[in-house]
Amino acid sequence: MKTLDQIEARTLVNAANTPGSSTNAFIIAQPGSYYLGGNITVTNGNAITIVTNGVTLDLNGFTISSTAPSAAGNGILLNSGLKNITIANGFIQGGVTNDGSGTYSGSGFSYGLYCVSALANAWVSRISVSGCRLSGIYLNIGNSTVVESCTVRTVGGIGISASTIKSSVAVDCGSIAIYGDQVSDSRGESSFGYGVDATATAQNCYGSSDGNYGLFATTAQNCYGISISISGIGLYAVTTAQNCYGSSDGNYGLYSVSAQNCYGSSDSGTGLYAATTAQNCYGHSYSGSGLYAVGTAIGCNGYSASGARGLYAQNASFCSGYRVGGRAIEATVANGCYAVSGTNLITYKYNMP
Repeated sequence: MKTLDQIEARTLVNAANTPGSSTNAFIIAQPGSYYLGGNITVTNGNAITIVTNGVTLDLNGFTISSTAPSAAGNGILLNSGLKNITIANGFIQGGVTNDGSGTYSGSGFSYGLYCVSALANAWVSRISVSGCRLSGIYLNIGNSTVVESCTVRTVGGIGISASTIKSSVAVDCGSIAIYGDQVSDSRGESSFGYGVDATATAQNCYGSSDGNYGLFATTAQNCYGISISISGIGLYAVTTAQNCYGSSDGNYGLYSVSAQNCYGSSDSGTGLYAATTAQNCYGHSYSGSGLYAVGTAIGCNGYSASGARGLYAQNASFCSGYRVGGRAIEATVANGCYAVSGTNLITYKYNMP
């Protein structure tokens, strides 16, 4: 026969073994593995506070919630400087709502899962957070923190923040929806901040914003960014965008130093802008330039309904431009290019009319 400790070598989170205080319902102060045996509801303050290293907390499919009339406290609070933390499998729920104009207010928690700073070797997985006045899952960037397969909805601040974010979704966020160093297979939707903000790489991501950039990354691969702001950029890649799509109502649809196999669209701004090279790209704009490459455009197409030009590049090779009654292609050197509609302004032409 096995003992209970051998069968379930974990500690149940309850008032007897995790004594709290007036602002902390349950405090985990000893390293080990812990689990919930039922739902937890607090009337104010923090539900669970972890103050020691080496803790695994399994919510076991249960919900942590707060009935505080004005959102305050945290669902799970991690003290600063902790390491070796794992949290998984459950729900953190508040009563905060968005009034439709980007004002978040209501009952429950300020933060869903929050670390003050300097968290190391932390992994959060399969946690769902909703209805918090500030952030959903906030672990900070620039350290060994991972958020995987998590969801956040309706929070007034940052949706998810960690060094590495994978296969996660944050929507209806007041600030940056997804904020990490490396972000993959994730979706972020924001009212005022960036949809997705990756300081290093974004891969297979979708970002949208009502008031700012849809997706921002140093390098973006297989990503989609959309902004409906007059000043917002659909997708901004600091160095390289590959196989990406960007759309904006009033600014650049897609902006990058180098763009490959990309599509950019804008109502009144430039559809696609490349500071050095655009290869096999398409840029579309109604009242701005379709595609603008400061250096070289190769195998590209630019379309403008009524803007300055369909396509602009210092050096254009095997490109096409469209602008009814206006400038289809403008280039210093063009080789094998043609105007679908409109006229060209080219200083040196090769292999073309």
